[in-house]
Amino acid sequence: MRATQAQVRRLFAALARGERLWRAAMKADLHRDTARAYRDSGSLPGETPPRTWRTRPDPFVTVWPEIEARLAAAPTLEAKTLLADLLAREVGGFEAGHLRTLQRRVRAWRASHGPEKEIFFPQEHRPGEASQLDFTWASVLGITIGGEPYPHMLCNTVLPYSNWGWATPCRSESMAALAEGLQDALFELGGVPANSQTDNSTAATHDLRSGKRAFNADYLALVTHLGMRPRTIGVGESEQNGDVEAMNGALKRDLEQQLLLRESREFESHAAYRAWLCEALRRRNATRGQRLEEEKALLHALPSRRLPAYREIDVRVGQGSTIRVMGHAYSVPSRLKGERVRVRVHETRVEILFADRVEIDVERGRGKNGATIQYRHVIGSLLRKPGAFRCYRHRDAMFPTQVFRRAFERLAKDMPAWGADVEYLRIVDLAAKTLEASVEAALLYFLERDETPRFDRVRDRVSPPPVAPAMDVPAVDLTEYDALLEADVERVAS
Repeated sequence: MRATQAQVRRLFAALARGERLWRAAMKADLHRDTARAYRDSGSLPGETPPRTWRTRPDPFVTVWPEIEARLAAAPTLEAKTLLADLLAREVGGFEAGHLRTLQRRVRAWRASHGPEKEIFFPQEHRPGEASQLDFTWASVLGITIGGEPYPHMLCNTVLPYSNWGWATPCRSESMAALAEGLQDALFELGGVPANSQTDNSTAATHDLRSGKRAFNADYLALVTHLGMRPRTIGVGESEQNGDVEAMNGALKRDLEQQLLLRESREFESHAAYRAWLCEALRRRNATRGQRLEEEKALLHALPSRRLPAYREIDVRVGQGSTIRVMGHAYSVPSRLKGERVRVRVHETRVEILFADRVEIDVERGRGKNGATIQYRHVIGSLLRKPGAFRCYRHRDAMFPTQVFRRAFERLAKDMPAWGADVEYLRIVDLAAKTLEASVEAALLYFLERDETPRFDRVRDRVSPPPVAPAMDVPAVDLTEYDALLEADVERVAS
């Protein structure tokens, strides 16, 4: 620890009274060597003149004019590059250990003679002025859903004045994710700031038709519906979105801490993870206090409804009872074969509608040429055409769990190929008509006893599905409503 001026003054006072050095140093709470140095110099801390001599010879004195000329021509040259060049030319007998010395010389030259540096100006945020939105990868949190890793992003929305924030999980920086994330945040907040600020992500600013950095029509429609003005940062100027950029890291650190308290990163479903995330964010926002109240007082009212955060596509169901949406195949009930269905593509799920009724609601598939096939949609047709099972393109979908796959392998081992296929398809059909968990338990029962799980034996162990009881719904007497209205009219008249 450095000596203070007060300590040295006590030292000088003790010495002036005739105290010996060791006693004066003890009274000033200084080491004897430090006290001796200040006694000999006669100056207080901070008054010592700067050192003007070198403790060792400058190894670059002979080549420095050449180095300085190179820096003047190319100021971004690094000391490591310059030293590597000197070593390659075997000039001056330098070694790799001279790098630190050269780095100090180059840094001093840049401070005295280098080009102007970019400076940043701290901004004073005003309450209710704007929200900042950005996407950040959250894979570092190590979330798993149903035992499987869940790589995802967070659409993070922040109010710079109060640092209130909200985040929505998503799989990409799409317009659907932006619309869902921004509206989730504003409806949770209960109001709308004047401006919506984003970076130059393709979801908001990349006009695919013109190739310019204009706002997309869908994004303009969204902010107009919310009553906001769109605002973006300069291209390559991420510091202009500095608040949300900084909050990305702070958010993930806070979520990491809450996951440590939870003692598990496993969630049974996407809905469970999202519910936990909402509670974690509410706890985080509970500390925003007075500045958040100032912000809320200046927010505009929310619109009466949310703008749908999905894309609609009309497609025809193919011969295999599947549709293809954005490069991914989805199965539908075979009764829809040949019909046109409407598909709503959300950020994380896909809804398939027929006659304005939702038939299928599944997690959105990722990647080109992938497939999301539900065995219940095709098992009836496969059972009528069992010969198609062996080479069926989506054959893996016919194994709902590993227990079903093990059962098929045991059947294939103990029976001819044709018979094994038919026997297994009958078991899958049983799972579709009853309860998959009950059929799986029956299969496991036989496999654990090293017995072949034949269909008849499995069926005998599966309980029939529960039947909903018949309900006697009484007819409603509408005249009772007329009596209520008449009584209300008489009350108002009186």
